[in-house]
Formats: sequence, structure tokens, C-alpha cells
Amino acid sequence: MTDVSASTAAGAEVTPVGDGERVVSLGGGWENDDGGGQRPEGDAGRGVVTAFGQTMKTLRVREGMEREEFGRQLGYSAATIASFEQGRRIPSPRTIERADEVLRASGLLCLWKEEVERAQYPVFFQGMAALEKEAIELLSYSALVFNGLVQTEEYMRALLAMRRPPLDQETIEQRVTARLTRQDIFDRRPAPLLSFVIDEAVLRHRYGGKDVLRGQLEHLLLIGQKRNVEIQVMPLDCEDNAGVNGPFTVVTRKDGKKFVYAETHATSTLETDPEQTVLAAARYGIIRSQALSPRESLEFIEGLLGSL
Repeated sequence: MTDVSASTAAGAEVTPVGDGERVVSLGGGWENDDGGGQRPEGDAGRGVVTAFGQTMKTLRVREGMEREEFGRQLGYSAATIASFEQGRRIPSPRTIERADEVLRASGLLCLWKEEVERAQYPVFFQGMAALEKEAIELLSYSALVFNGLVQTEEYMRALLAMRRPPLDQETIEQRVTARLTRQDIFDRRPAPLLSFVIDEAVLRHRYGGKDVLRGQLEHLLLIGQKRNVEIQVMPLDCEDNAGVNGPFTVVTRKDGKKFVYAETHATSTLETDPEQTVLAAARYGIIRSQALSPRESLEFIEGLLGSL
């Protein structure tokens, strides 16, 4: 993987990424918008998805299988299969695996998984999506909404439904699929170390209604039981908070290199300057020390659940 994650993003001010350099991209952000719209992002992405679709169609025709039958075995309508084959929609990695099995492709379609998955993100986010897959440690501080890695599907849909201007349903479905795909990080072996510090206000916002929040809090409790995951709450009555500048994520790669991702309205920043990434990691350590301990945090979340 290269360190370039934002080159050629439309309307973005871009600096090539290297040691001591920074990328600033104008776009939809990370936690709030995975960018996986109804169509692949950029000409390269469209080319990959179109080529994959043509390959899948060729294999389907070779098997003498109509779209309706193929769709039934994959759990999709014939119209959706047509969208996959014409490169208008992007199948999930699990769908690609199932298609490979149904069409007896012997792994040919699975070879496309990584490239097809990357195509669902805009250029400025592709680097971060790849970093999540390579991370040995990921530290996330959330002050507005839950990090996409811990969101339930219902919570995702609630957030996406609130977007203005409104998103069409196909775009919402694509973005939900993209965000759920990222959550494979919890099942990876060897397991990365994952830490999430969440402001209490995030835990109390009833986006989508009480039932959606209840499901989200229950999901947090389950994730918090994993041995490689720590969830901490920054209480509202805390008098000190080193995270007052806003949410950010620190990712450490296998080679030890750290990256810091932060976003504000319509702007996302991927920081690779060693000095800044070390300072961000240190700041996160201070935030963790100021928040409730993991055990106290899970008890706090259980208390919130009981009050709903």
C-alpha cells in the first residue's frame, strides 16, 4: 500500500504524502460518510467495477444461468444482478465470494475482491480504508457520533437518513454496505488492539429513536467484551478533556508507522508527520486517563440502557 490517500480528490488541496508531510482533502469525511455511493468513485474505480461485472456475466452465461436464478442463489433480484454486471453497483466481499462459489469460478472472482472493495470509496478515503485493514492498533476518540467501526446497521441508516441534502435509497444501501465491510476488523486474526473513547453525549443522542439507541448501546457492550477491544466513556461532568479539539483516530501499521485522521465539516486530514502522529497518540493517552476505566464505562453504558 502506498501512503497516498487523497491525490486527485475533486476540489481538494493535495500535498503528496511522505514522511513529515500532510494531506488535506475536501470531502464527505470518515465517520459520518464512507463515501461509498451508488456508483464507484473516479474513472479508475468505474473501470475496475465494470471489468468485474463483465467477468461475472461471462461466467454466469458460461454456466447457462439466467439472472433470475443467479439472483435467487445470491439473495438479490435480477435487476440488482444486472446492476452488478453493468458496473452500476458494487457487490460486497461476501457477495463476491458467494458468486464465485455459485458460478464455480475457482477463485477467479475472489481475486477482484480487494480492488472492487476499494472502488466503493472516494480517492481521499481509500488510503484510510486500507490502513484499517493493516492496523495493529487503532485508537479512536468520538465526540459527535459513534465511529463507523462500532455502529449498528440501524444507527448507520438513521445517520444517513438525516443527511441534507437527502441521499437516495440506493446510495444509502451502498454506504451501509461499505461501513459494515469495514467492521471485519473485529474478526481479523491476529487481532489488532482497538480502543474507543466516546463522549457521554454521543451515548445519549437518540438518533433514529429510542430503539435504535438501545440496540447501539447493547452492541457496544458486546464489542466491549472482546479481549482486544477497550471502550471508555468520557463523562459530561469531567472537568478536564484533552480531546476538546474534536474527534480523531490514530492508526499504527505493522511497520510501526502511525497515521492520524481527523475531520471537520467538509474537510478531512490524514497526518503522517512523525512528530504530529506521536503527539496525537500521546494526547489520546491523556484522554484515556481522563475517561472512565473500561470496566466503569461498561457499567455506565449498562446504566444508560436501564434508563431507556
